[in-house]
Amino acid sequence: MARSTLFQSEVSGFPRRQGKVRDVYDLGDQLVIVACDRLSAFDWVMPTPIPDKGRILTQLSLFWFDYLGVPNHLISTDLNAMPKPFAEHTEQLAGRTMLVKKTQVVPIECVARGYLAGSGWKEYQAHSTVCGIPLPKGLKLASQLPEPLFTPATKAETGHDENISFDVMVKETGSKLANTLKEKTLDIYRRAATFTETKGIILADTKFEFGLLPAREGEAPAEPILIDEVLTPDSSRYWPMSSYQTGISPPSFDKQFVRDWLETTTWDKNSPPPALPPEVVEKTRAKYIEGYERVTGRKWK
Repeated sequence: MARSTLFQSEVSGFPRRQGKVRDVYDLGDQLVIVACDRLSAFDWVMPTPIPDKGRILTQLSLFWFDYLGVPNHLISTDLNAMPKPFAEHTEQLAGRTMLVKKTQVVPIECVARGYLAGSGWKEYQAHSTVCGIPLPKGLKLASQLPEPLFTPATKAETGHDENISFDVMVKETGSKLANTLKEKTLDIYRRAATFTETKGIILADTKFEFGLLPAREGEAPAEPILIDEVLTPDSSRYWPMSSYQTGISPPSFDKQFVRDWLETTTWDKNSPPPALPPEVVEKTRAKYIEGYERVTGRKWK
């Protein structure tokens, strides 16, 4: 978001953490999450923002929170329910800001895969497995898996998340929490994938984050709740059914235009990336909007 750097000085009283595409402000027992228009590719944040990207992802997450009806961290999107400095910046923050419960974040990315793509495809080519889970021989890129898989990964602040086995996750979180998160992840994925099929869209895979609310004295720890973004093009692979076929990487409703353009440049991926040309910015914005409209059935305003 072009104005986010101007805005941070207005809320200097709140601790702030800047992720690749979000600014998170700590209010004590609550957080304010601002989804900015920054875009990352090949582990770099691009110098050129994608207008409305943060709003699109926030509104899509809100749609899914409502549709799924599962416990989550959302408190409000009303800026007037937040401290005064936030409410004073409606133009910059409206539509992209959430007041949420503060949780103890589970340090595992909970990934559900229904199709063979990305790092899963690379591992399958080498070992006929995904995260150590054996799969039938003869599958192709983008093949539908016999059943959805739960493939956890470690969370990385920079660089790529690293796939781990379920046994490693159990050692990290304990058996009870690991099995609960596996069950929740696969249930949400199946429900969401069934829904998107009615929209002519394949949900190939997605990742969720969960958090634990602080337990009250004398009470058992609460069940994990969904946090962060949910089922957005940045956390999921959405493929249009009309162009889907195995053996190729189907087009998706995300930043593929940016990746494709970067591959045509002389950028070495080890130094600051170049500015994005206007046509790439516009095509990328249009793809995010198309994904939002196809999934929600609502016109982007």
